[in-house]
Amino acid sequence: MSIIHFLSFFGVLICFAISATAQPADIPEIPVVYSNISAEKGMLITTVRDTLVFQELIQPPRFTLEQMKGNPQGTKDGLAFNFGEQFYGTLYFGFIPYGDSKHPHPVYFRSPSSIESGLAVIDIANTMSGIYDMVGWQESERGTVGYRVVDTTGLIVYDGIVTFRVQQDSFTIAPTITEGPFINKVQPDGATISFTTNGEYIAQVRIDSLRFMDKHITRHHEIEVTGLRPDTSYEYSVFMGDTMCTYTLRTAPEPNRRGKFTFAYCSDSRSGQGGGERDVYGANFYIMKKILALCTQQDAAFVQFTGDLINGYLTSPEAIDLQYANWKRAVQPFWHHLPIYPAMGNHESLMRVFIDEEQRLPLMIDRFPFETESAEALFARNFVLPTNGPLTEDGADYDPDSTNIDFPSYEENVFHYRYDNVAMVVMNSDYFYAPSTQQVRVTSGNIHGYIMDQQLAWLDSTIQQLEQDTTIDHIFVTQHTPCFPNGGHVGDDMWYRGNNQFRPYVDGKPLPKGIIERRDQILDIIVNNSSKVRAILTGDEHNYNRLRLTPETQIYPETYFFPKIEIEREVYQINNGAAGAPYYAQEETPWTPFVSSFTTQNAVVFFHVDGESVEVEVLNPDTLEEVDRFKLN
Repeated sequence: MSIIHFLSFFGVLICFAISATAQPADIPEIPVVYSNISAEKGMLITTVRDTLVFQELIQPPRFTLEQMKGNPQGTKDGLAFNFGEQFYGTLYFGFIPYGDSKHPHPVYFRSPSSIESGLAVIDIANTMSGIYDMVGWQESERGTVGYRVVDTTGLIVYDGIVTFRVQQDSFTIAPTITEGPFINKVQPDGATISFTTNGEYIAQVRIDSLRFMDKHITRHHEIEVTGLRPDTSYEYSVFMGDTMCTYTLRTAPEPNRRGKFTFAYCSDSRSGQGGGERDVYGANFYIMKKILALCTQQDAAFVQFTGDLINGYLTSPEAIDLQYANWKRAVQPFWHHLPIYPAMGNHESLMRVFIDEEQRLPLMIDRFPFETESAEALFARNFVLPTNGPLTEDGADYDPDSTNIDFPSYEENVFHYRYDNVAMVVMNSDYFYAPSTQQVRVTSGNIHGYIMDQQLAWLDSTIQQLEQDTTIDHIFVTQHTPCFPNGGHVGDDMWYRGNNQFRPYVDGKPLPKGIIERRDQILDIIVNNSSKVRAILTGDEHNYNRLRLTPETQIYPETYFFPKIEIEREVYQINNGAAGAPYYAQEETPWTPFVSSFTTQNAVVFFHVDGESVEVEVLNPDTLEEVDRFKLN
């Protein structure tokens, strides 16, 4: 008999189905950076005080990406799907009218199909022909269908895409781009086009007379496009088998142009309340589509999205892939044309979970093996981002083994990039994250909001490098967790209610600096030792507000016995975690008098850059109302 165990943790409801007897799994090598974890009788266990034993929770994922794709197959009259014999629900579907819109979405047919014992069919020949053939498939003998999988509770589990063709009066599955194409890492002379396909192919991207191809047959394509002119709009076409699609991209300007452009910032789009598209298994489809439509209308050059894309806090890589797929599907029609730079937050967490016999608060750590199953590895697998950050935390004073790689990778989760005279420095304040922060001394791991030593050193060197770059006028530093929380995370982030004792543990040993000391080191780098950092862009708290950090701002608790820093100039912390996650109201802090424009409404922050001037405009993507407007110094 199973017991349902509920844990409300960091604002998300985690549900564990705990069996009376856990099933053993393959035991990976335990990283030396953890403590009190061992393997016994085919299981990973954590021992506390030699008497209290926590055993790893092993359970199958609720849904997986491959399951929800449904393995579509052609039939005489249309398409057949298999979502697994235990799945019941409804399949909604409709043609995607490519060429009818710059940002094509499925137009759902009037009658859905039932999913019984995992099986469902779409009868295209007899129901979607004639006056319902909106894409001309009868003449071209091909078309693309968008389909939506909904379970019996009304939860939208997955949005899929499949292209078909008609051969000898039967339907077959054609080469299909199931995710993308996405524009990534835009440069003055090109970009990287990424996409995922339903089979292994050699794909090609064509721009004018230029041709760029995969180096090998693959499902996951990353094709670098070069040789383009700066600040120029192009049509690009992706070819794969007999499938072709065409979109647009605009290259970045030369570094010294100092022209006019706009970029957007937001975070925290995990599932919201209200049902429907506000919760497409892990992602708020509803508001993300509105956000990207508004960014497109505002002609944004790029979008920075810093953390909590999805619900996360999962134990299965296959399940987190599904939630990432849903987030990407929400923004896909716009990402064809508009670059998006995602970053990690705490809800990107992929865990190993340990429970004791009495099922008390579980112990949770970053999943390992780090190179294949950590939260960092899964994030890198799902997104294409710059690789100019630090390597790992290996080499720090607390590294327990100098001869091996013992920590997760920073690749594609800490990086910087530039556009014209703006530099964006992207941090990961949930690296090596142990969600059971209160018990981190037991297992070791990083706490929520803490920037570890090697990443801090990288930040310092990167800021100094950008300070010396005469083509950079404005630096923005973004991290998921605020330096100064104001509503929802005053109990953690970089504050922990003024308690500096919170810090990471590695191999059972605490790091020397506490959370507030580490916050101060970051502030010293980006405020006191920089003249170009204009703002810190944060999220985590599901609201919008701006904090004006000045030498007069009170940033310490009334009783604080550690060294303090003096803030030497004015800078803003702009928090925008208002991209669809459930709201947090404002709380009282020492710096509350310096906080303004606090709102729990959805918001997108637009930075209008014009040479040395930056004007900030904040709009509600749901109502199009102006939320805030001000100029950065």
